[in-house]
Amino acid sequence: MSSKFFDTSNLRGDLYGGLTAGVVALPLALAFGEASGAGPIAGVYGAIIVGFFAALFGGTGSQITGPTGPMVVVFAGVFASLNGDPSLVFATVILAGIMQIVFGLLGFGQYIRLVPYPVVSGFMSGIGCIIIALQLARLFGHEPQGGGTIPALMEVPTAVMDPHFGALFVGVLTLVMVFSWPASWGRVIPAPLAALVTGTLIGLSIEGLPILGAIPTGLPSFVVPAIEADTAIIIFEAAAILAALGAIDSLLTSLVADNMTRTRHNSNRELVGQGIGNTIAGFFGGIPGAGATMRTVVNIRTGGSTKISGMLHSVLLLGVVLILAPFAAKIPHAVLAGILVKVGYDIIDVAYLKRAHQGPRFDLMLMALVLGLTVFVDLITAVMAGVVIAALAFVKQIADEQLRAVSGEGDGSEVALTEAEAEIFEAVDDHLTLFDFGGPLSFGAAADMGHHVRERVGRNDHRAIVLDFHRVPFIDVSAARAVETIAVDAHNAGKRLYACGIKQEVAQVLKGLGVADHLPANMQYVTRLEALEAAKEWILEEESQETQGTDTSVAA
Repeated sequence: MSSKFFDTSNLRGDLYGGLTAGVVALPLALAFGEASGAGPIAGVYGAIIVGFFAALFGGTGSQITGPTGPMVVVFAGVFASLNGDPSLVFATVILAGIMQIVFGLLGFGQYIRLVPYPVVSGFMSGIGCIIIALQLARLFGHEPQGGGTIPALMEVPTAVMDPHFGALFVGVLTLVMVFSWPASWGRVIPAPLAALVTGTLIGLSIEGLPILGAIPTGLPSFVVPAIEADTAIIIFEAAAILAALGAIDSLLTSLVADNMTRTRHNSNRELVGQGIGNTIAGFFGGIPGAGATMRTVVNIRTGGSTKISGMLHSVLLLGVVLILAPFAAKIPHAVLAGILVKVGYDIIDVAYLKRAHQGPRFDLMLMALVLGLTVFVDLITAVMAGVVIAALAFVKQIADEQLRAVSGEGDGSEVALTEAEAEIFEAVDDHLTLFDFGGPLSFGAAADMGHHVRERVGRNDHRAIVLDFHRVPFIDVSAARAVETIAVDAHNAGKRLYACGIKQEVAQVLKGLGVADHLPANMQYVTRLEALEAAKEWILEEESQETQGTDTSVAA
């Protein structure tokens, strides 16, 4: 491979990062495999295969891929609904991987970049809180009963009241090391790796210390996928959910990695890499995976920055399964818990939280909402809710601004008129009103736009309206209907409506929806000056006819 495909400039950091992420990933892979119903070894091989190929072909250098909570929840449902039949279950995984490849090739990945910062901040901080909550009881030598944040927090009082002092000792030692390890030493050996080795060696002399324990070994066997007629709908629906969930999970983790490394991932390539990894994993009985935020953060914090780290993470897991299982089995849970508490603390957006009260209050509320949903509901719900609320709030702000401009209640600045245009307004007094749409007409403003126009031109002495579309690059159905309402109201009120600057794209929409029927071609002009002059001529002509009619009446 060329040096552009493999960047070896950070080889030592990638080595430390990949090895540490691999050690952290091992118990998670075992647990996720067990929870999925496919068995611990399926979780490990999912982490190995998806992790390796997603790193090799993906678009986020520092990302670590493996089984994640949201993916395992869906996969467990698939496993149960298909009665654990490997050919059917893993056909679903293969199909989901193929769908992710298609997502990437079609360019769907770019849309995740639209996630606002408060949503990303809330998501990151929520993940940090979850990591800490899940590890607190383990620091005291206890294992939470049941999965999720609530059971983990409920176990904490019991753990504090009845600690395993050996676990607490190595756990506190680990915390001290990872929080106070000198930066100069960290350039030689990262704090998490040092704490892992030290805590494990000390743990060998402590009796009854909770450790990882026996790790399953063995090579995976090839799975021949199958899709039967009576299960086809279940398989396709589950594959679509897994593909979408994995894509969102992975690209959100890519955003976190970008935020930490000050880099920019290639979202479409990342989807292709994730798809390749899941497709291959399905053929070898590995459970599906996605970008894993916690493991990615571990990788970055311990020096990993390129795809080499993700591939080494998988190689380490493979080595553990085949060779080093007896040694890795001695790692105390409390040591990993201490490392993960530091990881959780590091990804909480403390810098923003300290200053959030000085920024927009809505952004702080949005961040808190996403954080709460991440911790107590799930990641996908949190992000979807955050994005929808942020989008609606943005549309509302834009709509309010547009409506203020339409109703003449803007910031007080007038439309920049040329000298010739200003003379026209002086000549016709208040009989003519210009509506300058300052940009794209949003659907948020469409509902009330007609009302505000009627308020401005409802006077009897008002004769003509000019709609300036020069700065409207596109228009949607809602806005087109609002323009139609304005045109119909003007006609019914006996007022003349002129339009200018309608771009071809806007004209096509107006014509296609029948709105152009209310804006005859002879009332449309290229420039604003032409439209204003036409309106002026008609207004003066109407005034002249009224004057003549009044004179005739007086003479009679």
